[in-house]
Amino acid sequence: MHRPVLPAGSESRTLRCAVVGAGWAGLAAAVRAVQAGHEVRVFEMASAAGGRARTVAQHGRLRDNGQHILIGAYVRTLDLMRTVGVDLNHALARLPLALVDGQGRGLRLPPGPPALSFFLAVLGHSHWRWASKWSLLRHAIGWQIRGFRCAPELTVAQWCAGLADEPRRDLIEPLCVAALNTPAERASAAVLLRVLRDALFSGKGSADLLLPRLLLSELLPQPALAWLKSKGAQVSLGHRVQTLQVGGGGSDGAWLLDGEPFDHVVLACTAKEAARLVLEINAAWAERAGAFTYEPIITAWLNAEDVRAPAPMILLQGEPAQFGFDLGQLDPQRQGELSVVVSGAGVWLEARTGAFEGALEQQLRDQWSAVLPTGWQLIDVSTEKRATFCCIPGLRKPPAAIAPGLYAAGDYVEGPYPATLEAAVRSGEEAISAIQVELSRCKIGAKP
Repeated sequence: MHRPVLPAGSESRTLRCAVVGAGWAGLAAAVRAVQAGHEVRVFEMASAAGGRARTVAQHGRLRDNGQHILIGAYVRTLDLMRTVGVDLNHALARLPLALVDGQGRGLRLPPGPPALSFFLAVLGHSHWRWASKWSLLRHAIGWQIRGFRCAPELTVAQWCAGLADEPRRDLIEPLCVAALNTPAERASAAVLLRVLRDALFSGKGSADLLLPRLLLSELLPQPALAWLKSKGAQVSLGHRVQTLQVGGGGSDGAWLLDGEPFDHVVLACTAKEAARLVLEINAAWAERAGAFTYEPIITAWLNAEDVRAPAPMILLQGEPAQFGFDLGQLDPQRQGELSVVVSGAGVWLEARTGAFEGALEQQLRDQWSAVLPTGWQLIDVSTEKRATFCCIPGLRKPPAAIAPGLYAAGDYVEGPYPATLEAAVRSGEEAISAIQVELSRCKIGAKP
């Protein structure tokens, strides 16, 4: 195992930091490393930054690789966007949380203190029976009393077994699959409780929907790259790092990436890539990082000339899709375009040819008759096969620390959150914080 060595002359020279991966975790790490005064170089194997939240050219036009949303509780992501110069009011539509169907029926959180807003939204739900409303409120009080904790082995389905059918179907299950990308029968209840705590009960505006008005690459990757380059950071796109080795220390660097010396390294690439690079450095870490199973997300796009959606985001019940988005309400140039998201979509990848399209079209006809005019068309389907790890009970994530001066960043490292943009950003920033702490300890130890 590589041991920490205070780089020779580190008090009088700028330390070199390599960030492998330019997804949201890598960009967060790179920005914070620059702010900490390090000389930064970013390596990205793809031809563009953004990772699994990016814009791609598809069938002659630019599309996001999936419909991503943010919420008000994503405080670190929002702060990062501000840092690199993003105008949040222009980039994001901020709306009170509304989980409504094609006729506008559902749960709507009014402005105000989170607990009170949730209470009023449940009471104001026009299509739940009073017994269902009381069931949800009683359970919510129990969540708060228990500090939003439960036995770690519980699935979401087991945890909410005593909850009435209506709130389980219309609130818990949609939030579960949207946040964890794992069906309730297999998803971790402990992780969902943390999401519910932070989103619905943590502070004013924490539950607000923040829907992108811009393409994903314009939301963070492109502004972050421009900011990094303006600060002197090097960015190497289309460069897959082949080797990571222990260096000689001192001015030769503690680590060698493809033979190039760096004082510290953040692996913000995929778990699989990180495991490959560190196999001979920390085999136990590599084994844990390589053991994840994954869930896909399917996104479909529709064209409709006269959309009548009651809200930008619309809830769908049943299968295959959970949410639809009227993109014209977010960007006037996309009038008549909708996206539909299928999370936890593994079963549909294994279905016979045409089964998914047929099931989706039937679902939309059944539930969106008030939204879609006749003549709408399904124009495109995109699949992110390894969108997120399966967020199951007892999941053992690898720690961020791999070896002294070597850290991992990504939504898959240890932490209380599922695979979200906020989890990725936090992990990138925390890797740099850990490096700073490590350097401070080395300097203290080096004093006579």
